[in-house]
Amino acid sequence: MKTDRLLSIVIYLLSHDKVSAEKLAERFEVSRRTIVRNIEQISMAGIPIKSLSGPKGGYSIMEGYKLDGRVIKKEEQQLIITAIKGFLSAYDGKRYAEVLEKLMSLFLKQQKGHIFLDFGATGENNETQEKLKSLEEAIVNKKAVQILYVNAEGYESKRYVEPLALNYRWYAWYLLAFCHTKQDYRIFKLVRISRLQLTRASFLKKHADADVLLEQAFQEKHRKSIDVTLLCRAEIKVQIKEYLGGEITETFENGDFILSMRVFEDERIWFAVLLSFADKIKVIKPDEIRDRLTKTAENILSLYDN
Repeated sequence: MKTDRLLSIVIYLLSHDKVSAEKLAERFEVSRRTIVRNIEQISMAGIPIKSLSGPKGGYSIMEGYKLDGRVIKKEEQQLIITAIKGFLSAYDGKRYAEVLEKLMSLFLKQQKGHIFLDFGATGENNETQEKLKSLEEAIVNKKAVQILYVNAEGYESKRYVEPLALNYRWYAWYLLAFCHTKQDYRIFKLVRISRLQLTRASFLKKHADADVLLEQAFQEKHRKSIDVTLLCRAEIKVQIKEYLGGEITETFENGDFILSMRVFEDERIWFAVLLSFADKIKVIKPDEIRDRLTKTAENILSLYDN
């Protein structure tokens, strides 16, 4: 266990410029004194650790030091390969397929895995695949693109952007880009890009790390979440947990139960699932979801009244 922690500390330091003893202690759930002792043991093993004192001090590994690739265990290698294969099942990216081939040739002979990922069910159509490939090309070559974008309110606008990263989350693809129209970083949902045109124009702006900008942009997006409480019939217990998740907070004698869950306001899937369960669920709170369900049901009925 101790040896595993020492190796984990080395790997963590290799992927970070400088880390304080307090941060390492928090990361590995041990005392600061234990971390200091572990650092001494790592240094004695011949790994060049730099130690800086003071408020901004910490530990780092001398630049240029590398670990042997075989430090990644067979089962960890298998997980990496599995994750990339699962990703490729949803996005047929040539570059990533080439990376997979290289990793498989570098890693030791693969054992048969026990985890199988297939994101192909996301059903990326040809249009989405073409957008992904075009944007990836623009990102790699640092070329600007022109897009026609429709926001959530249905407003259409032309944008001239410098694409920086593609991200899959919340069951959808998103593009992080610097928008010259807004003179700021923006998140664009791929499905709302109706037209995309590559240009030969190089980036005009020098950008920070895409992963940092991506998280900042999503935080600034302020995606609103809602806490929903449902009264559910006993016979849909399995199905509702499968499709909505959440937590069962109370179960009654007849098997009916209370389910609490948190959803994103602008996500349509959870609302569609609520509708599909019809009279098998009742929204206890909030009132806005009760009213929205009632109004939707009335609109559906009005289609058939005529």
